[in-house]
Amino acid sequence: QVQLVESGGGLVQTGDPLRLSCAASGRTFSIYTMGWFRQARGKEREFVAAITWSGYSIYYADFVKGRFTISRDNAKNTVYLQMNSLKPEDSAVYYCAGSRIGGETGPRWYDYWGQGTQVTVSS
Repeated sequence: QVQLVESGGGLVQTGDPLRLSCAASGRTFSIYTMGWFRQARGKEREFVAAITWSGYSIYYADFVKGRFTISRDNAKNTVYLQMNSLKPEDSAVYYCAGSRIGGETGPRWYDYWGQGTQVTVSS
């Protein structure tokens, strides 16, 4: 069993930063890649960023455009998503997810999902 819990969401203004956290517990050794996804109202779930627990592979969606940074703290079994220069279009429920394989950006390749945390960016 693997449990993922996101936190850090909230209501912010355009241009503000926000830091999301995802704490993993349980059989975390089965996870090779941790990813962040988001789903806005009326839209499909989309990939945001991913990072491997071992090695140095990091992947970002094109729309991030240097604003977001994914990082990890292996000792705490936690993955972070630092979001800067937030825009209203970034408003969505953000999910963290774990995959047993590496380098994947599609949600179909992720086996474990958190409950999501709401991020709302007002203009």
